Amino acid sequence: MSTYSIVLVAFGLSMDAFAVSITNGMNSKSYILKQAFKIGLLFGLFQAIMPLIGYIAGVEIKEYIANIDHWIAFTLLMFLGLKMITDAIKNETEPETKLKFSNNIYVILLLAVATSIDALVVGLSLSIIGVAVLIPAIITGIITFAMSFIGVSIGGKFGKICGNKFEIIGGLVLCFIGIKVLIEHLVK
Repeated sequence: MSTYSIVLVAFGLSMDAFAVSITNGMNSKSYILKQAFKIGLLFGLFQAIMPLIGYIAGVEIKEYIANIDHWIAFTLLMFLGLKMITDAIKNETEPETKLKFSNNIYVILLLAVATSIDALVVGLSLSIIGVAVLIPAIITGIITFAMSFIGVSIGGKFGKICGNKFEIIGGLVLCFIGIKVLIEHLVK
């Protein structure tokens, strides 16, 4: 596999994380650089680890994962997106009851898993075709870190300009990504 191909795959894998990062940045009220680093680090880490896990799992587990990966990503993204939308519509003001999308580490970890499931399948595919996984995993992690960092920063600028209006849009983006993942896998 050429370096060019690896970089293209890495950018493709990072696009969902980039979109989610923009949404996260729109909902961040402060500390955008700190948030961008945290999101970038976690998303990049998961995008780097998942191909390694997929590679190690090998051919035996490929069929099982291929049948449910889209459902896992869809469920996680829809749950988080719908929660954001309902919180925005209810206009809840109590910090304890509102989903703290931008700061809640558990939500960020769920999003990191949801946006990196495709990388798991890529790792499985690399094991099947006999391509070493370490360099593609590292490149994918680095590119995802950079794209996520940039995404949070871009989203933060829009969030400061438009305030809380983007919470509904952010929830819709997550739902759209979940639906997109599901449709792409069901149409194959």
